Amino acid sequence: MAKLKTAFFCQNCGTQYSKWQGQCNSCREWNTIVEEVIQKEEKQAWKPSSPEVKRAAKPLRINEIDSSQEIRLNTGDGELNRVLGGGLVPGSLTLLGGEPGIGKSTLLLQISLRLPYKTLYVSGEESQKQIKMRAERITPSADNCFILTETKTQNIFKQIAAIEPEVVIIDSIQTLHTDFIESSAGSISQIRETTAELIKFAKETNVPVILIGHITKDGSIAGPKILEHMVDTVLQFEGDRNHVYRILRSLKNRFGSTAELGIYEMLGTGLREVANPSEILISHKEEELSGTAIATTMEGMRPLMVEIQALVSSAVYGTPQRSTTGYNAKRLNMVLAVLEKRAGFRLAAKDVFLNITGGINVYDPAIDLAVVAAILSSNEDIPVGKDFCFAGEIGLSGEIRPVNRVEQRILEAEKLGFSTIFVSKYNKISLKNTLIEIKLVSKIEDVAGHLFG
Repeated sequence: MAKLKTAFFCQNCGTQYSKWQGQCNSCREWNTIVEEVIQKEEKQAWKPSSPEVKRAAKPLRINEIDSSQEIRLNTGDGELNRVLGGGLVPGSLTLLGGEPGIGKSTLLLQISLRLPYKTLYVSGEESQKQIKMRAERITPSADNCFILTETKTQNIFKQIAAIEPEVVIIDSIQTLHTDFIESSAGSISQIRETTAELIKFAKETNVPVILIGHITKDGSIAGPKILEHMVDTVLQFEGDRNHVYRILRSLKNRFGSTAELGIYEMLGTGLREVANPSEILISHKEEELSGTAIATTMEGMRPLMVEIQALVSSAVYGTPQRSTTGYNAKRLNMVLAVLEKRAGFRLAAKDVFLNITGGINVYDPAIDLAVVAAILSSNEDIPVGKDFCFAGEIGLSGEIRPVNRVEQRILEAEKLGFSTIFVSKYNKISLKNTLIEIKLVSKIEDVAGHLFG
């Protein structure tokens, strides 16, 4: 038996200290430093069923390394495949985080029931009967899914060796514990050690592992930051529990882009993939109202049409209010300053409220032009044509700057039936014979002249 070693860890950020202190120097939180055992005894966590003699790794010239395309496992979920970059990579470790009750367990249970591969779903939070009740609501029957309620990694690996699954799902990493660390489940040491055991298992057996991770009150993945560094992919499940739509983002992906986006609708029978998100992000109204404009934005390779709503009114109090939902507040202040200084619109004494419908956050600067159109429409109380859409970035001198992938944006607008799109005249456009009219504008005044005469 090796001598026990202890250290002090911050339970908020994972920083290690040699002795106890009241405040963590990294995250500045008080009374979060706890003593934990970091070594119990030297054992091997994961033992393959058929041990083979392993040769020591040796360096290879980069030209000698096999660069053939990695085969990916199709999850049967188009939105998840898109976010992962084409499917699950064998031997990869994926971490899925999100708010409590947002639908993380539902999403992974739904995928495990539909996968054509033998899948082991390990739950440390629910009983087998609870999972069975939820599974019957999602899918009537599934032959390839095995349910295990266990939190001890040694027992989990015994069951893995017995049934030899092709995909393993853990719900959740904060509930697991190992005999090799003498601390409670969910502590810094346990999360780090259990994740290391799962990584060793995944890499040696080439079985993909998906972990569910809890998040803290500020929205980051709970546990040490090294957890996100250890895994191959970090996915974030976002949305408001009061709304039916959920957004799946990739925060880190070693095998694909981190700019892709997946959208789901929460139903009584599980999560439904939303193939055409522009339909849910644009409200359907019979009469034209002032203060709304449609913007074309890009999320990865996917063009989206989003609706911008603005309300401009006289300030009741001395200081005008500037409030945004889904759009950067500092960028709104910049756009308002440009309208005031360069275009001559007097908005300094007025309240401005801005909202992006659908509950999503958009960081694409190409929606600036639609923001300007919505603000001016509300200020003048003249509606923007419902067949108009916008794609342009606003510069500090009042010019409309070109945006990337403008042709994809134009084709998406044409497909959804828009008659006119406003883009920067500095964009190079090679499209011909399009049904949509392309208005080339260079300044804010040009747009205001077209819209409000």
